[in-house]
Amino acid sequence: MRPLLHPTLLNGRFGDPALYVETLFEKHAILFDLGDISALPPRKIQRIEHVFVSHAHIDHFIGFDRLLRVLAGREKQINLYGPPGFIDRVGHKLQAYQWNLVDRCPYDLVFLVTEIGPGDDARASRFRLKTAFAMEDMGRAPVVDGVIFSAPTYKVSAATLEHRIPCLGYSIEEMAHVNIWKSRLTERGLPVGPWLHAFKQAVVENKPDNFLIHVDERSETSRLAFPLGALRDALTVTAGQKIVYVTDVSDTPENGKAIVRLAQGADLFFIEATFAKADAKLAADRAHLTTEAAGRLAREAGARRVEPFHFSTRYEGHESEMVAEVMAAFAGADAMPSGSVRRLT
Repeated sequence: MRPLLHPTLLNGRFGDPALYVETLFEKHAILFDLGDISALPPRKIQRIEHVFVSHAHIDHFIGFDRLLRVLAGREKQINLYGPPGFIDRVGHKLQAYQWNLVDRCPYDLVFLVTEIGPGDDARASRFRLKTAFAMEDMGRAPVVDGVIFSAPTYKVSAATLEHRIPCLGYSIEEMAHVNIWKSRLTERGLPVGPWLHAFKQAVVENKPDNFLIHVDERSETSRLAFPLGALRDALTVTAGQKIVYVTDVSDTPENGKAIVRLAQGADLFFIEATFAKADAKLAADRAHLTTEAAGRLAREAGARRVEPFHFSTRYEGHESEMVAEVMAAFAGADAMPSGSVRRLT
């Protein structure tokens, strides 16, 4: 089965955090954190519709200027999400520039910024190029059971964690995974084509059995259509993919409980592992996780696969050993794996 969501760590395990997620068969993308995004070509930046920022430390937010530079002058809305104080920080970024010529621009760039507080408390503000990015209060934002955004094909949830400041962890879940049996289409004489995307979409959106699926869109007068119910045996529906993103958090019991709850049953868990197991005291002082803590939390969450990242540059040249420490803890191994990273001074 081909998953809907395809994530890429833009800067590897050592660079600025930025997870670019492309959606299969669709032309939009999602970004978790806004570190250095210079690796993204403009055409991929133009696909971004939602950006979920963990917190506004420079290595997680420096990419905002690149995003703004590529999109200014285009008709576009970007939906930004972040922790308390995020609306003001976006506003300050925008007001660092002069916009005295915006009346001559035919297009409007809009940032809709949602600030996620503890519990289900959230508020939103809008910034428009046409008004020189003056802040417009949009009031409270709907959040139910941690879900901060919901689309027909996926939803995004957030958890408030602690990094000596509020820091958000995120999960993105495919509503359902629809697999088409091409052999069953062939038996009916039906072609493979773009119509299958609409077919899948109708299933994910729970359309009724009498909802018409148009197989051939070439002509209004000769369109071939079937009721959804007549096509259901050509597909199977399974639980959707779940991807979780957590970075810059202290190894505390409160964070641990929240992280495990957020990442429960994740198919793919991106989690920071900034310091080696031997440097646990340094990790505690910097409010970060160790390799051991990252692997343990992924194991406790029942994640199917863990992808550690945000390694400190002090361990450059030791990536394989850092990953081995995470994997040992993920597997529940008590002993340090061979070749583990020694304490670096």
